[in-house]
Amino acid sequence: MRMTKYGHACVRLEKDGRSLVIDPGELTPEAEATDGVDAVLITHQHEDHFSFDKLRATPAAVYTSAGMVRRLEELDDAREPDDAQKLDRENIHAVRDGDTFEVAGFRVRVIGEKHHFSHPDFPPVDNVGFLVDDVVFHPGDALTQVEVPTLLLPGQAPWLTVPMMIEYLRTVAPERAFAIHDGLVNEIGLAVLDDVLAMEAERAGREYRRPAVGESVEL
Repeated sequence: MRMTKYGHACVRLEKDGRSLVIDPGELTPEAEATDGVDAVLITHQHEDHFSFDKLRATPAAVYTSAGMVRRLEELDDAREPDDAQKLDRENIHAVRDGDTFEVAGFRVRVIGEKHHFSHPDFPPVDNVGFLVDDVVFHPGDALTQVEVPTLLLPGQAPWLTVPMMIEYLRTVAPERAFAIHDGLVNEIGLAVLDDVLAMEAERAGREYRRPAVGESVEL
């Protein structure tokens, strides 16, 4: 399986000539992230994790949380009736914690229910993580604990601190961790994140780092 990191929280997975993409959001400008994919997986309804226009332009199956399905239907209903790029609602599938499905030659387990607590005035929205082929786990905006060899680690967020990130990394203790969710910080902040990951990698004797945008890794 090949994983390619794109902008912010987006990764593309490819195997045997087929592909899926997880969380191609508004902070993912790279068109190749969704080009020709068989499926789009979306963890939750925040726009750094999905783009309505990208979904309308991508003829692929969509798997996401129930809250995200409702949000997509609201956005679709707000479009003009003669809009030629209405969503194909029959191709949008709501999934929840504990579900398993197969798409594009991948076996996907759904793990997690809610976004990490981020604001006292707003309840957490639905958030589902995706464990693909029991090899790589994308948690979305949550610190969901799962035994997995490759963890896609939230690297920065308004709801996340460095101690929280390190505790999560040490609890899951994956063989490899690749930081994502990095689109909200400048070069100075990214350098700090890289240093933190390098220290943890040295402590654990494992590969913990932040891939560059467009970088591919064989899993």
